[in-house]
Amino acid sequence: MVINEVAMELKKFFGDRLFETPVTAQLHSDDVLAIAMERGKVTTPPIVPYEATAALCMLMLQDYGMLTVHFVGMPPGGADLLIKFIPPETLKQLGGAAVFAKNMDASMTKLGNMLRDPRQLHTLFFGSAPAGAATAPAQQERELVANK
Repeated sequence: MVINEVAMELKKFFGDRLFETPVTAQLHSDDVLAIAMERGKVTTPPIVPYEATAALCMLMLQDYGMLTVHFVGMPPGGADLLIKFIPPETLKQLGGAAVFAKNMDASMTKLGNMLRDPRQLHTLFFGSAPAGAATAPAQQERELVANK
């Protein structure tokens, strides 16, 4: 089955953080954020796990044409990255399971680097930098403010 081949390749990059079922490979949103933070050497999260998964999926689509269920409105529509429904011909067009995994890994690393400058995330999500971005310095880290 195609998903088993993809999962085997993804394990090389994400290890035990990759969760598998007989028909899916998954990265939980908390792990997406944690892996990205490790790669970006960021200790305080500038975004929440749900946003980290969305950013990862946006980067995969933008840079490699890898369309995930998050962009086509299919279930689960949740925070976790769910890899499923990959037709063999689609996987072949993407370069095979090894290339799929390498591209996802590269997107994760890019996300980690973007976490150091949340303005880049704003541009990724909304297509433009926030007002005043040209004058605001990049932040290495920032505290999340809890809603009261």
